[in-house]
Amino acid sequence: MYALRIEKNVVKRLRKLPPKIFRQIIFKVLSLQYTALPNDCKPIGPGYRVDSGEYRILYFVDHTAQRIEIALIAKRNDDDVYRQFERRFGR
Repeated sequence: MYALRIEKNVVKRLRKLPPKIFRQIIFKVLSLQYTALPNDCKPIGPGYRVDSGEYRILYFVDHTAQRIEIALIAKRNDDDVYRQFERRFGR
């Protein structure tokens, strides 16, 4: 099982979401602990992305340390999510 690390800005964004969407995203994030690279994940730069409803979860996986870092959560139709990801985490 992988350990989770969630960025502070992600937690702030999650708190503002409606309860139903919050539960969907949290369920998907927690499922990553057991399957770090699910079938529906896509590589994006140095990390991965997975969809949860109309939101994208962008994250990094460190297989040696058994850790997942949730870097960004944003709406799927917002192209700015990838620019934010590159700006902040262009590794």
